Amino acid sequence: MKSKTTLTSLKEQEREVRKNLIIDAAEHVFSTKPFDKVSMRDIAHEAGMATSSIYTYFPDQQSLFVEATLRDGSLLVDILTEKIEGDGPAPDAGDIITTFIDFLNDHDAYFRMMTHFMLHGNLTEESTSQINEMMRKILDLFDTVLANSTHEKSRRMLSHYLFAALNGIIITFRKYPGRKEEEVLKHMKDIGRIVADMISSYPDKKK
Repeated sequence: MKSKTTLTSLKEQEREVRKNLIIDAAEHVFSTKPFDKVSMRDIAHEAGMATSSIYTYFPDQQSLFVEATLRDGSLLVDILTEKIEGDGPAPDAGDIITTFIDFLNDHDAYFRMMTHFMLHGNLTEESTSQINEMMRKILDLFDTVLANSTHEKSRRMLSHYLFAALNGIIITFRKYPGRKEEEVLKHMKDIGRIVADMISSYPDKKK
């Protein structure tokens, strides 16, 4: 009985490993062009397996795109949540900005994939709803951090501004010519801190 259970567990682990390999391959391909221009054959080629094997796990490229978005997006949410709710000192906007930039710098394929989506994406209503839910979680975390420095009435709009500003910073400077990677990363964080200062000084709009 124990042997059978162990074998089942190993098969489940193998399936999960293969699934993540497919998602990794899909994310890489999605980072080079919009998901609706990507075929399952493209993903299979990147993964080094038959196209039929991809269909065993995912019905189409859109479901794969959503799965990749939710996987890495959930990781970002977990990291931000730990930063905010962990045992250390309560973070300010500057701390969260640094964490956000570090994550997207370390997950370049994910960032490029999401950039293509924001510019060209066209998902079904169900898929859009899933990604919007992930976005709301990130914005909720931004709201939490901004609670002590901004007014309640303007807080959600400022969270939107923060999210857009950070993505703009990374798009603009991620491949800054003539600078080393560590210099680029520092530059992006320095600009991020200016954004944090601007948010903290934003006036209360009561009218």
